[in-house]
Amino acid sequence: MGLFKSFLDIFCEHCSTQSIYTLAGVGALSFIALSVVINVLSQLFFKKAHEPPVVFHWFPFVGSTISYGMDPYTFFNQARAKYGDIFTFVLLGKKTTVYLGTKGNEFILNGKLRDVCAEEVYSPLTTPVFGTDVVYDCPNSKLMEQKKFVKYGLTSEALRSYVPLITNEVDNFVKTSPAFHDPKGTFNVSKVIAEITIYTASRSLQGKEVRDRFDATFAEMYHDLDKGFAPINFMLPWAPLPHNRKRDAAQKKLTETYMDIIKARRAAGGEKDSEDMVWNLMSCTYKNGTPIPDSEIAHMMIALLMAGQHSSSSTAAWIVLRLATCPELIEELYEEQKRVLGSDLPELTHESLQKLDLHSKIIKETLRIHAPIHSIIRAVKNPMPVEGTNYVIPTTHNVLSSPGVTARSEEFFPQPLKWNPHRWDEVEPPKDEDDEEKIDYGYGLVTKGTNSPYLPFGAGRHRCIGEQFAYVQLATILAALVRHFKFSIPDNSAPFPETDYSSLFSKPMGTSFVQYEKREAKA
Repeated sequence: MGLFKSFLDIFCEHCSTQSIYTLAGVGALSFIALSVVINVLSQLFFKKAHEPPVVFHWFPFVGSTISYGMDPYTFFNQARAKYGDIFTFVLLGKKTTVYLGTKGNEFILNGKLRDVCAEEVYSPLTTPVFGTDVVYDCPNSKLMEQKKFVKYGLTSEALRSYVPLITNEVDNFVKTSPAFHDPKGTFNVSKVIAEITIYTASRSLQGKEVRDRFDATFAEMYHDLDKGFAPINFMLPWAPLPHNRKRDAAQKKLTETYMDIIKARRAAGGEKDSEDMVWNLMSCTYKNGTPIPDSEIAHMMIALLMAGQHSSSSTAAWIVLRLATCPELIEELYEEQKRVLGSDLPELTHESLQKLDLHSKIIKETLRIHAPIHSIIRAVKNPMPVEGTNYVIPTTHNVLSSPGVTARSEEFFPQPLKWNPHRWDEVEPPKDEDDEEKIDYGYGLVTKGTNSPYLPFGAGRHRCIGEQFAYVQLATILAALVRHFKFSIPDNSAPFPETDYSSLFSKPMGTSFVQYEKREAKA
């Protein structure tokens, strides 16, 4: 005790000569060091035999968040090589169990409702953006009804009517945008494509009134609302940060805008004159006999606008960037249109798009490598035994599926990271959906579909219901742009853009320019 007392006296005497800031700094560093030591020791000596291995990390709470956030696919592949298909990592303090491969997709995406929950994970992020009582801010049974309303609104007649509307928007943009003022030049791909996709979606799916209001003010509101998807909002969606205040103001204003449109339509007699989704939702009724309230219609339309815009915008941008590296493919597309549709290039229709095989493969290959969402996360509500292992995933974990890993796997796709639309020439046609197992989650029969290594729109009860519209929008934009332009890279020595994984949706990183040449310029 004498030795310890002497040490304590010297320590206290030394501390008494230091400033409060120095002491606070030393205390904080000591706390961090102790936390690291305890964290490392717990990983090395206190492993749980019935839980998947934990990816080694130095700092508690932070865990593997940074390496995962910078490049999820590299992180997954490195962890897979060390731990196998099933492993756990710490994501912002939450243990998250990853199950890779088609079996993992089946385990998580087709997990039973009593076992896995999407709402608990995504509601804090999406509800302030979309609005209340829709998507993840309502019981799952209600969400399934809402998905059914939207899915049944995307009829063949509706999709057919969208093609000329989308084509006209692209044509008008090319004629009027300063980005394409000259016969030749360069343009900012992400910026220009984002404008094209939001104009085409707002005119077709959202309705004429929404498109007419898409001026600079409306675009600014969309931009402010989009910032609500910042990663920090997974943890602090309620924080009084500047971007959250702008998000909330934009959400309120957009809701009012949609409700004004709905009220105006009702006041005018409520006679349907187009196939947009607003008309469809105005006529829908829940199973209990309650019509969808106008506020919920407004919030569902915001959800369709935000979710659809991100996936279509990023995919279309990747298509243009990829085509610019392969000018010969652009000419193949142009020749395909002339050969299949006629040398006079008649107006595009829904039926004619179905005949453009190479156009479809361009979209398919781009979605394979550049899936808009790299991770699909669910909260665990009941302990989940993993078949074929001794693992049981506890309720303190989240589970994570990454269909993009199988889509980028050598096991299924030779040279998986090479963008090659013609790889689909040799792929056997998919099984007839009539032969696959189907299930009705509440929005109509869908295939379970997790056996495929290619799932760009997810699977299970939360499978994207906008898949058909996305293909129509992307195919129409692609076909229209091919008619207008040839694309190439301004600088052949420049590396291909990396992927920005910092948001909920993956997109090209930074600012990328592509060189264009108008086809009529040579005439």
